[in-house]
Amino acid sequence: MATLARRLAKATLFVGLFLLSVRYVHTYPLRMPESQLTVWLSVSNRMGIRDPDDLYIPVMLIAELVVTLFLYATIVKFWRYYWTKRRGMTARG
Repeated sequence: MATLARRLAKATLFVGLFLLSVRYVHTYPLRMPESQLTVWLSVSNRMGIRDPDDLYIPVMLIAELVVTLFLYATIVKFWRYYWTKRRGMTARG
């Protein structure tokens, strides 16, 4: 039962971090500079995509996923460090 609870807590942490990432990792409401818009247009045209938003949205979702993975790994690493340090303190008594 404890394993299920840990896995559920980790999944909830990951989903929560992803939702925060979706909310805060983006360029909106700031307008794109003309040079950046030109790059998005040229890349989307080279890939055969008519609307640059069809390219922008998946790229931003991938960026948000990368940020989420980084934050998740960092939190888990610090959590393990904290618990191993705490267990070492109680073992010494």
